[in-house]
Amino acid sequence: MKKIVCLAALLSALIALATGAADAQADYPNRPVRIVLPFGAGGVADITARIVAERLGDKLGQRFVIENQPGAGGIVAARSVISAAPDGYTIGMLTNGTAISVPLFKSLPFDPLKDFAPISNLGVFDFIVATNSTSPYRTVADVLKAARDQPGKLDVGTINVGSSQNLSAELFKATAKIDFTIIPFRGSPEVIIALLRNDVQVMIDNYAAMRAALSDGKIRPIGATGPKRSEWLPDVPTLKESGVGDYEVLSWNALFAPAKTPPHVVAKLNAAVRESLAEPDVKKRLLDLGIEAKASTVEELSARLKDDIEKWSRVIERAGIAKQ
Repeated sequence: MKKIVCLAALLSALIALATGAADAQADYPNRPVRIVLPFGAGGVADITARIVAERLGDKLGQRFVIENQPGAGGIVAARSVISAAPDGYTIGMLTNGTAISVPLFKSLPFDPLKDFAPISNLGVFDFIVATNSTSPYRTVADVLKAARDQPGKLDVGTINVGSSQNLSAELFKATAKIDFTIIPFRGSPEVIIALLRNDVQVMIDNYAAMRAALSDGKIRPIGATGPKRSEWLPDVPTLKESGVGDYEVLSWNALFAPAKTPPHVVAKLNAAVRESLAEPDVKKRLLDLGIEAKASTVEELSARLKDDIEKWSRVIERAGIAKQ
């Protein structure tokens, strides 16, 4: 009889625990949620995350707090996310830069394919190929001709080695089968100054970094790296349109949770992100930054991360870039 009573008590306790856990999960979120970013405040990724976080808070009834943890390879931010409880109260941003970090670093203290649960893509954006407004290179065809006529003489400016912009230039060289010298700088402002001084003849960077110089007419956009013309520069042809083979580079940022986060929590976040990015004012605010608001399914985001790791692994190997 005592055994039966004990078993009944144990069963009741287990049911109570399960019911309590289910109730706690059902009202997710019931406290503020952290979104950890691998970037400093004020950049495009930071502003994007804040726009989306504001809307997520409105829809889910809790604050979504941005926490900036910049660092090489996004390692610091990634550690914060994967070391947190997988309950949906700490999530993070991964980008195509994460995919690049996998082959670029000798070792990472995390595996983005195994240690994270994809939530949704937030936005995508291309890079712009530009020249000085006084430059004789008015089209991508002009750049291609110059590089073929005098191999290695043309200088192309990007931000640091291993960045998405830098590897976009490497892929440009390989796809077009041309030779030019890639000059890395510490930041976008330095690249723009170098272009204006004619220290480099071409630069590759995102629209947000170039926007002021483009508006002032100081630099000329001649090509875009995406699969289609961007909405922010619809008159600028893609590199593929301009004769650069099957060239395509599309950068992205997305939200991920720690692995083993309950599927229904991920689904709830995914639905809220999709609703947020569908709002016209959110679309416009992101478009002003040169970002196309674009949500995704969990499966689409997982596939994108995997495909980009494979793509940039090939580019880094072909370019002979030393592991960091």
